[in-house]
Amino acid sequence: MARAFGLVSLLLIVLVIGFMLTSQQSAKTREQQKQEVDQAQVAANGVAFQQAEAQLESQHALNGTYAGTSLAGFGVTLARADASTYCIQNATAHLAGPGGTAAAGPC
Repeated sequence: MARAFGLVSLLLIVLVIGFMLTSQQSAKTREQQKQEVDQAQVAANGVAFQQAEAQLESQHALNGTYAGTSLAGFGVTLARADASTYCIQNATAHLAGPGGTAAAGPC
């Protein structure tokens, strides 16, 4: 009887340890997924900003100003623009240009 109790106790301990290891791995996996999503968002921002910058530079070359440039379809909005500078933004980041780099938050 004591031997059976010992085996059942050992089995329970192994199950608890297995559950704890699985829980830790699950938390690491969630953190890794969050990092991957963040990296994908940064990459998407970069592409959207590059396309919008090309449109802005085209507008500037034609008209001598960044003001009035339509950025429909690029996933960004033109927050401010004048003859020499602009700031574009999306829901998570902004880019002040020309020649700026993307940064978190609004313009």
